[in-house]
Amino acid sequence: MENKRLGSVFGPLAMVAGVSIGHFVASVNSNWQSPVISLGNRIIDYVPPPVKKLVINLFGLYDKVFLIGTILAVVFGLSLVVGRAYMSGKRGVAYAIIAAMSVAASWAALLDARSNLFSVVPAIISGGTTLYVLRWLSQQGSESVDSGVEISRRDVLKAVGVIGAVSIAATGAAKLFAQKASVQIERIKIALPKPLKYLPNPPVDPALTTPGLSPLFTPNEDFYRIDTSLSIPNVSTDDWQLEIVGMVDNPFTLSYQELLARPVFELDGTIACVSNEIGGDLVGNARWLGVRLDDLIREAGPSADADQVMGYSVDGFTAGFPVATLDGGDAMIAIGMNGETLPLAHGFPARIIVPGIYGYVSAVKWLTRIELTRFDIKHGYWISRGWSERAPVKTASRIDTPFSGDQLPVGTRAIAGVAWAMIRGISKVEVKIGDLPWREATLGPEIAKTTWRQWWIDWSPKKGNYTITVRATDGDGILQPQAYVAVDPNGAEGWHAINVNVV
Repeated sequence: MENKRLGSVFGPLAMVAGVSIGHFVASVNSNWQSPVISLGNRIIDYVPPPVKKLVINLFGLYDKVFLIGTILAVVFGLSLVVGRAYMSGKRGVAYAIIAAMSVAASWAALLDARSNLFSVVPAIISGGTTLYVLRWLSQQGSESVDSGVEISRRDVLKAVGVIGAVSIAATGAAKLFAQKASVQIERIKIALPKPLKYLPNPPVDPALTTPGLSPLFTPNEDFYRIDTSLSIPNVSTDDWQLEIVGMVDNPFTLSYQELLARPVFELDGTIACVSNEIGGDLVGNARWLGVRLDDLIREAGPSADADQVMGYSVDGFTAGFPVATLDGGDAMIAIGMNGETLPLAHGFPARIIVPGIYGYVSAVKWLTRIELTRFDIKHGYWISRGWSERAPVKTASRIDTPFSGDQLPVGTRAIAGVAWAMIRGISKVEVKIGDLPWREATLGPEIAKTTWRQWWIDWSPKKGNYTITVRATDGDGILQPQAYVAVDPNGAEGWHAINVNVV
């Protein structure tokens, strides 16, 4: 019994040491991934789309945290089995589990986007470290048990302290290496080129006087992030290049400096995730700076038979959209976001922005290649998983304030939110409170038809329960559909409604 209790401590300690050292080893090479990250990448690749949808709906921006937490929980459970088996004399079982975990992590590493044969090194070292630490701990425990002296709590705490210190040091060192590799300093030093013509300064933001209303421009640190990458790729501009290839007459390659030397323009644009549920927050608005994508495509000389522009990320993600979308649509290779160099989490050094279509078919971050191809030849990442090839952003509206379920005091307050129908713009927003007639809301400034539009009404309710509903009309005069449509395969539809109680 004593051995099993020790195993329940020693197994997790050994696994913590192994995972930490594996994480550290992975940080010394930009092409390597931590074993946990590699396993997470494979889960993202192979988990059924309905499961992905469920996780995103439940956890939103924290879906990756949930995935990593789940992997670590499974590793912890296995570590308990390993430790108890090893300390009970069933060492073959412990060896087999550690070997299976190392093999699984090695397989996952070999399938990473920038992998090579040496990418298995972190997984192998992680497994070896786990085994070594487990043997060392077991020797300490066995010596105490064999001598008839029960291992003391102090001895256990000492072991925990030593391994904890080593693990923390390894994790901290890995973070320092990662920060160095992430070229944050390099990014900060970049001087963005000036556009040929600046967009007008934004008007006074109505959100400043309407608490709870989304700001006109979403701050970079608050901008939603949805992608398939568990760890943010760190790409140095010294090594980065953009290829324009495929069904073109003149394929060419640009370095980062060559991209910056080209004419750039500004675009006020809202982008939305296709997974955004009615009333969801997977949408944001920014002022982007970049190079016109249609200029690059035109320079490459696309074949008349090419009907798809396919973008490739350094992490292996792909997304393709119709060539016809480029016609006058201000699609760009973005290098700047809200006045600063593109943040790492949002695609540095460069990403694609295509107004009016969902990101899953266009918004490739950490861009490295653009290929002219055909829809009947190649499919992007999400298309092969059952989502639609064509993905125009649907008209949507959202109530930002109050929140559903709020208890509000009697008195005058604002009902406010945002609405979007990129490319078409928003011409009207209406709000319905209970059984009262629809009220037309005041619209905020229209800085571009490619952005969302703020709206608000004043409300002075009496005590009671209220259902508040919002609907929008786009710039073509078409009312947002009322009937609910699920997010898959090409975006949700329906009116956003909330319930509040005035007390």
